[in-house]
Amino acid sequence: MNAHQHFIGGTWTGSEATLPVVNPSHGQEMARIARGGAKEIDAAVKAGHAAMDGEWGRLDAASRGRLLLKLAELIRRDAEILAKMESEDVGKPITLARNDAQVCARYFEYYGGAADKVHGDTIPFQNGFTVMTVYEPHGVVGVIVPWNYPLQMTGRSVAPALAMGNAVVLKPAEDTSLSALHLAKLAAEAGFPAGSLNVVTGLGEEAGAALASHKGIHHISFTGSREVGTLIQTAAAKNTIPVTLELGGKSPQVVFADADLSEAGTVIVKAITQNAGQTCSAGSRVVIEDKIYDSFVADLAKRFKDLRVGSGEQDLDLGPVVNAKQCERVQGYIDLARRDGLTILAEGELGTNVPGDGYYVRPTLIGDVPPDHRLAQEEIFGPVLVAIRVRDEAEALKVANGTEYGLAAGIWTQDLGKALRLSKGIKSGQVFVNNYGAGGGVELPFGGVKGSGHGREKGFEALYGFGSMKMIAIKHGV
Repeated sequence: MNAHQHFIGGTWTGSEATLPVVNPSHGQEMARIARGGAKEIDAAVKAGHAAMDGEWGRLDAASRGRLLLKLAELIRRDAEILAKMESEDVGKPITLARNDAQVCARYFEYYGGAADKVHGDTIPFQNGFTVMTVYEPHGVVGVIVPWNYPLQMTGRSVAPALAMGNAVVLKPAEDTSLSALHLAKLAAEAGFPAGSLNVVTGLGEEAGAALASHKGIHHISFTGSREVGTLIQTAAAKNTIPVTLELGGKSPQVVFADADLSEAGTVIVKAITQNAGQTCSAGSRVVIEDKIYDSFVADLAKRFKDLRVGSGEQDLDLGPVVNAKQCERVQGYIDLARRDGLTILAEGELGTNVPGDGYYVRPTLIGDVPPDHRLAQEEIFGPVLVAIRVRDEAEALKVANGTEYGLAAGIWTQDLGKALRLSKGIKSGQVFVNNYGAGGGVELPFGGVKGSGHGREKGFEALYGFGSMKMIAIKHGV
């Protein structure tokens, strides 16, 4: 079986060793990728520097924008190819994978339009001076993306990095590298200069670690676990370079008695089961006012019992988790709930004719979970929703803020004052009132506080993270 190669300096190149690509729907190897390490990362960084010193670095912002818009067109042209690839690689239902392909195209479209609109300022100063600010690219940036939304995450970080004029070295997750490699192929077709986008596949502890610590990298963007994020930030600190970190969450959905409970139930179930719960901002805790707790969890339980799990091509409510290790991890939390005597309120079911060797976890609703229990504190990253009972608004706020994370939160109430108080009081990077996720808008700044990381991706704000401000003061006399 021929292995998919790295894309470095506009050329496809392999490595001596390879890694298997396993389809999580049936647990079987379907391809192989090159296993890159320090050697390949060094070559990619050098290619990035050559691009910055050459054609890519000389392009004006409008020209960069046109290239991104062309790439968006090509992604839409190959959307079905990418969706099938993503579904097989990640295990997600094909409908969700099709949406991911369109969102990826939207990132390149959005930042293609924004590339020539990053404006500096003039600053009133002393007579005889003109003072201005301009934004410039960092240089060569490293982007490390996770395995849960490879297409979306690649677009989310790579598009603004390129729009700002940086050269990129991308290290996709070893479990899900195929769509990133196809995007590299499309970038070449779009006319991106050699070295402007490089893709090196391999293990996190090899290729990822080499990228994070490389002295030729000027910025790192990382999405993943807190543990690895700490290692990334430590490595970057040794080279004194900035880092954007998105490190997951334990996001609360706070539901009050005056909410539209039917709509809340629909959205809350989707927010924890989409992509088999493997979403950083998944609403994994539902914090419910006591007076409606019993009736609301009964409605959630009915919804959970109706959920069906299957392979990506079966296109059911959710697919498998990404690999055997993740399957064991998520199932371990469910087993812990049983050992600790927590109430399993409902579980979904496997669909018919589901492949026997796939990594399937039934979506699970667990009730009356103590706020300090591991299931209410730790990021499970699977289709497991824990329900927590609270007396009032004050306790709801305390519970919502009672984890080390702070990525997203949902508030369900018709009381505008309550919604505003909680929106300001909850410590998270995003707050949604009477919705959750706002459709995942590319335009909406995204990122966390506390243990969920720092820096912002998405929206116009992301462009500033991939650039640095320069102040220019000109003395010309009165």
